[in-house]
Amino acid sequence: MTFVSPLSKKRNRENDWRLFLRLVPYARRRQRLLWVSAILLVPLAIAGAIQPILVGQAISLIRGEDVIFFLKEMTLSAGLNLLTGLLLAAMVVRSVLESVQGFAIQKVGQGITYDIRNDLFEKVTALPMQFFDRTPVGKLITRLTSDIDALGDVFSTGAIGILSDSVSIIALTIAMFTVQWQLALLLLGMLIPISFVVVYFQRQYRVANYRAREELSRLNAGLQENITGINVVQIFRRERFNARLFRQINEKFIKAIDATIFHDAAVSSTLEWISLVAIGGILWLGGLRVMQDSLSFGTLASFILFSQRLFNPLRQFAEKFTTLQAGFTAIERIAELMDEPIEIRDPRSPLSLKEKQQAQQGHAGEIRFENVWFAYKKDDDYAIRDLNFTIQPGEKIALVGPTGAGKSTVIRLLCRLYETTKGRILVDGIDVRDLAQGELRQHLGVILQDGFVFAGDVKSNITLGETYSLEKIQTAARETNVDRFIESLPQSYDTPLRERGTNLSGGQKQLLAFARCAIRDPKVMVLDEATASLDVGTEAFVQEALDRLLANRTAIIIAHRLSTIRNVDRIFVLQQGQLIEAGNHEELLRKDGLYASLYRLQMLGS
Repeated sequence: MTFVSPLSKKRNRENDWRLFLRLVPYARRRQRLLWVSAILLVPLAIAGAIQPILVGQAISLIRGEDVIFFLKEMTLSAGLNLLTGLLLAAMVVRSVLESVQGFAIQKVGQGITYDIRNDLFEKVTALPMQFFDRTPVGKLITRLTSDIDALGDVFSTGAIGILSDSVSIIALTIAMFTVQWQLALLLLGMLIPISFVVVYFQRQYRVANYRAREELSRLNAGLQENITGINVVQIFRRERFNARLFRQINEKFIKAIDATIFHDAAVSSTLEWISLVAIGGILWLGGLRVMQDSLSFGTLASFILFSQRLFNPLRQFAEKFTTLQAGFTAIERIAELMDEPIEIRDPRSPLSLKEKQQAQQGHAGEIRFENVWFAYKKDDDYAIRDLNFTIQPGEKIALVGPTGAGKSTVIRLLCRLYETTKGRILVDGIDVRDLAQGELRQHLGVILQDGFVFAGDVKSNITLGETYSLEKIQTAARETNVDRFIESLPQSYDTPLRERGTNLSGGQKQLLAFARCAIRDPKVMVLDEATASLDVGTEAFVQEALDRLLANRTAIIIAHRLSTIRNVDRIFVLQQGQLIEAGNHEELLRKDGLYASLYRLQMLGS
C-alpha cells in the first residue's frame, strides 16, 4: 500500500503559516516570557558575533599588524589584557543570556502544552459517540501525549530557536562584511544554496514524520486493545498470534522512523561537508591574500572562526527546523481532532424540565418517540425504523427482542448520546434537543449491564464529581441495600478502588451503580440488564431495593430473561428497529407472536 503524503491529499490542508497561527492565542497567554526571549536575541547575537573579531584583533596585535584604532596607542600587554577581558565578558554575557532565554522559552513551551492538552481533553470528552465508534483509543492517547509534546516544542525550541539562529546569522554576516567583504561574500555564497538543500530535506522529513506518527498511533491502538482484552488473549491462547501481529505493526513503525532519521541525518551530513568546504575555501583564498600582503593574519583567523560560527547556527537552524516540522505534523493531527464537529450541542436558549414539572404538579416522566429513525452511519441500514410509542409518567415498560433489535439504541437516543436521523424524542412534552444535556441526563437514571468504576474511593464513585454530604451518600446506599456491602470493605466509604474497579467483583461494581442513581433522584429509570452481573442471592436482595427505587418513577427495563419483566405495565417487542408488538405479559402470550415464541424458548431452555 502506497503512503499518500498529507501534503498531497486532495483535501485542502492548512499551510504551515496558518497552522502556526493556531498556536498564537496560546502563546499570547505567556507573552511576557516571549518578549523576554525576543529582546535577548539581539545582545546574544552581538556577543556571539564580536568574539571572532576580538580573537582576530589579538592575533594581529601580537604580530604587529594593523588593529582597530583604540588598540594602536596601547602597549602589547595592555592591549592583550583589554581584548582578553572583552572576550571573557562577551562569553559570560552570552552564557548568562542563553540560560535566561532557554528557561523562558522552555517555560513558554510547557505552558502551551499544558493549555492545549486541557483544551483537547475537553474537546474529546464532548465529541459524539459516533466518533469513538470509529476511532481507536490508542490513536487518541497518541494525540493527547506524544503529539502534544512535539507541539510544545514548536514555540519553545522551534520558532524562538530559529528566530535566534536567524538573528545570529544576520549579526555574523554584518560583522563579516565590516571586517572583509570579499571573504564575507565567499561564505555568503556558500550559505545561500545550502539553505535550499536544508529546506528540501526538511520537507521530506515532514512527510516521513507524518507517516511515523500515524504508525505510532496504530502501535498504541494495538497495545491498548491487547491490554484491555488480556483475559480473552490468554484464555484463547492468542499470545503468539497477537505478538506476531504486533511485531508487524512495530516493523512498519520502525521503517517510518528510519525514514525520518535518514532525512535528518542527510541535513546534518550535508551541513558538515559544506562547513569543511567553507573553511577550506577561506584558508585557500585568505592564504593567497596573506601571502600577497593584502590581508592580515588576524583577519584570516577571524574568518576561520566566522565560518565555524556561521555554520553552527545554520546547523542548529536545521535541527530546530526538524523540530518545527515535527511540531507542524503534530499541529496538523491535533487540528484534525480539534476540528471534529460536536454534533450534539446544547441549544442557545434551553427549555427547563423543572419548570415543566412544576406546571404539571410533579407528574413528570412522560417519554414519547415520534416517527424516530436512526442509522449509526449515514449510508448504513437503519437501526431504528419509524418508532412510535408513548410512556406515561410512572409507567413501567420493558423492551424485549432478539439481539440487534435496537433495544440499547433506544436508550442511547433517549439519553441523547446519539442524535436521531429523523423524527423526535420528547421528555415531558419537550424535545430532547431543546434541553441542556446536563439537565436531561440528571432527569434520567441509567444503570447499564457493566458498572464502570473510576480510580478513587467508594464515596467518589457514587458522587461522580458532584457535591453530596456523607449522610446523603449513606442514605442512598441504604435505600438500595448496598450499605452492608460498602461497610464490609476495609475502609468503608473511603476504601480506595483501583482503575476499572479491579479490586471489586462484577456484582459489587453493579451495586455501586444503583447507589449512583438513587442519590440523584431521577424521574426516569433506565435499566439495561442491570441485574445480569448479580448472583441469584444478591439479585433477590437487590430486587427489593430496586422496587423502592422504581416506585413513582417511569421505568424502561431491557431484559433478556423474560421471567423478570412479567409484572411491568407494558412490554414493547422490537425487531430490526421496529415496534412489532406491545402489551402486558398475558396479552402478548395470547397474541402468539414473537414475544410468545421467545418466552416459550426460554421456558424450554430452563
